[in-house]
Amino acid sequence: IGESDLGEVTSEIKASERRTAVAIADLEWREMEGDDCEFHYGGRNYRIEERSRLQEMLFLLGLETYQTQKLSLQDALQISSDSMKNWAPQTPKDLPWNFLRKLQALNAEARNTTMVLDLPLDTRPVEKESQMEEEIIYWDTAEDISADIYSFSELPTPDTPVNPLDLLCALLLSSDSFLQQEIVSKMSLCQFALPLILPDPENHYHTFLLWAMRGTVRTWGSQPPRVMGSFREDSMVLSRAPAFAFVRMEVSSNSKSQLLNDVLSPGHRQQDCFWHRDLNLGTNPREIADGLVEISWFLPSGREDLDIFPEPMAFLNLRGDIGSHWLQFKLLTEISSAIFILTDNISKKEYKLLSSMKGSATKYYFILSPYRGKRNTNLRFLNRLIPVLKMDHSHVLVKVSSTDSVGFVRRVRAIITHVTRSPCRRVSVEDMANAARKLGLKVDEDCEECQRAKDRMEQITRKIKDLDAYRRDELRLQGETWRKVAQVEKELCQIQWASDPPEKYRAELRHRLLELRMQQNDHDPSWGVQEFISGISSPSLGEKQYFLKWMEWGLARVAQPRPRPSPEMIFTLRPKHCGAVDFSEPFWPEPLGVEHFLREMGQFYEAESCLVEAGKLPAGQRRFAHFPGLALELLLKGLPLELIDGNTLSPALRWVTGLLKELHVRLERRSRLVVLSALGVPGTGKSTLLNTMFGLRFVTGRGRGPRGAFMQLIKVAESFSQDLGCDHILVIDSGGLIAGVRTEAGERFEREASLATLIMGLSNVTVVSLAETRNIPPAILHAFLRLEKTGHMPNYQFVHQNLHDVSALGSKPRDRRQLLDQPSDVGRATVQMEKQGDGIQTLADLAFWDPEKQHIWHIPGLWHGVPPMAAVNLAYSEAIFELKRCLLENIRNGLSNQNKNIQQLIELVRRL
Repeated sequence: IGESDLGEVTSEIKASERRTAVAIADLEWREMEGDDCEFHYGGRNYRIEERSRLQEMLFLLGLETYQTQKLSLQDALQISSDSMKNWAPQTPKDLPWNFLRKLQALNAEARNTTMVLDLPLDTRPVEKESQMEEEIIYWDTAEDISADIYSFSELPTPDTPVNPLDLLCALLLSSDSFLQQEIVSKMSLCQFALPLILPDPENHYHTFLLWAMRGTVRTWGSQPPRVMGSFREDSMVLSRAPAFAFVRMEVSSNSKSQLLNDVLSPGHRQQDCFWHRDLNLGTNPREIADGLVEISWFLPSGREDLDIFPEPMAFLNLRGDIGSHWLQFKLLTEISSAIFILTDNISKKEYKLLSSMKGSATKYYFILSPYRGKRNTNLRFLNRLIPVLKMDHSHVLVKVSSTDSVGFVRRVRAIITHVTRSPCRRVSVEDMANAARKLGLKVDEDCEECQRAKDRMEQITRKIKDLDAYRRDELRLQGETWRKVAQVEKELCQIQWASDPPEKYRAELRHRLLELRMQQNDHDPSWGVQEFISGISSPSLGEKQYFLKWMEWGLARVAQPRPRPSPEMIFTLRPKHCGAVDFSEPFWPEPLGVEHFLREMGQFYEAESCLVEAGKLPAGQRRFAHFPGLALELLLKGLPLELIDGNTLSPALRWVTGLLKELHVRLERRSRLVVLSALGVPGTGKSTLLNTMFGLRFVTGRGRGPRGAFMQLIKVAESFSQDLGCDHILVIDSGGLIAGVRTEAGERFEREASLATLIMGLSNVTVVSLAETRNIPPAILHAFLRLEKTGHMPNYQFVHQNLHDVSALGSKPRDRRQLLDQPSDVGRATVQMEKQGDGIQTLADLAFWDPEKQHIWHIPGLWHGVPPMAAVNLAYSEAIFELKRCLLENIRNGLSNQNKNIQQLIELVRRL
């Protein structure tokens, strides 16, 4: 209650055990039911309600406003002033945003939630040697130190830090389903344990996060491999594996989570999948995270010398005491092959609970400390439990001390291996969800919108038996007719620039184009396309988003792509596909995706628009004029939309301009755009770079998706748009458009060079991803030479990724310039093809090359360790952040080409 409401009345608010008591003088006071109260003052009634533990935490973190209107993925990814700062949280309200920023960048330090004080510059720190964790003490150097030496306690100190698990639970409870999914997916890439059961400490209505886990896709090797380099990729929701649960009963002097990390870590490197009490902030009490169940997997690489276990295995961790979270423990007993119970004491209460597990197929193991607990009582209860739980004395382990940890971990691993070699249950996350439903747990995927979207997806994918036949029969406008249309439009475009265009030939081309468009317009959308259109036309925004996600996964599983393994494809970040893939098969058909259905819609719109323009169809008879609006909704919600068709290497001009026109109408006054693009040979990591930098959803991995260019839209926060100079950033990923080193003139190469020119010509900023430091793809070099003639040159940054020794490549400007000063056969051939003369042989010879403004960025390797158990390299995340900050600084400082509004971009698309 603010002072403005109470006037001059003095109020004092005291908090005790999270119950709020308010004492106000001369007020009419009335106690209410429970701990609420109400008082009357100045003709108004005021009600004070007790905050629950969850509400207190949400209020502390500034998340209380997201209980009714959940935090969305678009909210979390928008560009703000914080996007350019490597900032540390200073108040608890900074913690959720700091966590999301670091998680988006795949930063392994994302769970480190330490806050720092925002103190004056004239303060200096002094370390206290007696404290285990660093504590900084400040004083004013201008004053007499001796006068203040005993008054440090009166100076401001940080509030008690929030336990990282509380922060995670509060953030998930405040997020919508799609942000939850993004958080879990990013945590998986960082090798963090994933939340499986999210507790609700207020209503005790816990949620099994099946939907949030849907995007978790992993790749692993088989051991021994059936063929050299045999790998499998699958959704972790669908893949079955033995599950092992670790739980605590009352108090345990041994750290359960630390033991789990030791079991999962190879001998040479510690891996902290599970947060534990020996880590920074690990000793902070949990306020709302008790009852949380986490899951992590061990996945083999296929190398016997590195793999701890020969097959995938799931590991589950229940936070809190099993006596207080019996429902979660009951679920673990029904899905686990074995449960390890850590405790110092076995009480009568816990003995009765465990006795009720009689007849369970799960194996039970106890881990005790010999120095804690009541030894005789424990032995008495253990002797009673042995026949009930079908144990023997080998199921009771005693961890002597920390010095024995290596041998103890080896023993636990041996038990796990022994269990898997005997008949044991193997479960998927979907199986776990089914068991959770039977116990009365809420499953996030069971909401009506999600299930309706799933049913529609299954109706569509059920009819897909043969990919080629489905494309031919259902996606009719994308076949040979579309290829002929693209070729005719290309010739028409070239004629426009001819010095003496033959009018008769131009008329023939126009006539042929109209005939082809009439053939397309004679078709009606197939049943599958109509169902897809109905799905994205749903009045419910949530159902529309669910449908698109289901379609991505459903099509991926139907397509079952089977590529032959290559070093570039293995263990890359592939957020889109969830289909089970066996990489030992040699044949790999082109995948079928959502983009093919949207391309079909685009062709219907193109054909109809062409006929209306030619006067062959009255505007009042249009059937597909609303299609760009439907597609725009998807773009605004973060779906990549196709800019250039990878099959024909052609842009659907009317469709793209129609989308941009709809975007201009929708954004109204906030239509200032900056276009940022990435070009490079497939496999150089450009899509992963964009996804990590901005939290985007471009398909990654060489050959994994369509070869076209795709665009995504990023919102700039209104508070930052004036400073940055734009309202949105349109990001273009060139996909697999640019091939490798190739100098011969040919139609394919000419198209690649033209498309590279188109993409760079649209861009304010271009990132060029290099396969080798001195090897710029010829098509991109062509684009530079052509754009130099027009005077339109984007700000460009060269990125060389997957470096193991960055220092060896030189970091000084002189060293960086030398990397592009070496003449190459590719450069000479490119210059000759563009008829630029013999004076230009390298990129550094071009007029626009400025080593002070353009940079070569050396990005370390993506993985730290050996995949699939490797985490993302912290140095990779930090380098990507620095590149992002540089790009945004260049945009803000006007080093890029002049920012455009959407109408200008439409005209530029037509011109180029």
